[in-house]
Amino acid sequence: MTVIILANCPAGLRGFLTRWLLEISPGVFLGSPTARIRDLLWDEVRQYANQGRALLVHQTDTEQGFTFRTHHHAWHPTDHEGLTLLHRPAPRTTPPKTGHPPQPPKQNWSKAAQRRKYGRR
Repeated sequence: MTVIILANCPAGLRGFLTRWLLEISPGVFLGSPTARIRDLLWDEVRQYANQGRALLVHQTDTEQGFTFRTHHHAWHPTDHEGLTLLHRPAPRTTPPKTGHPPQPPKQNWSKAAQRRKYGRR
């Protein structure tokens, strides 16, 4: 079983993949091609995806039973004691522009919230 997920990729690439895989949802392709065809498809995806993102998941003989590859994806596969996990980078924190720390939003500032809290008035 092979799954390819595309985001922000050209429509022509999606049409190309439908020759071998079934598009079960926009940008999600599913099928059972041979390993040779799967690798050729992945090479085409990487070549024509431009700045789009792509993720390939396929079966393999590992403890997990599958592996995955990424292209221009923020999450990267990392090996952790024999298991392949996706490493999600920490979100970037930008300092406030004014020099003051951001203020938390006021609680129950709307009339609807006050009605929920205190009942109808």
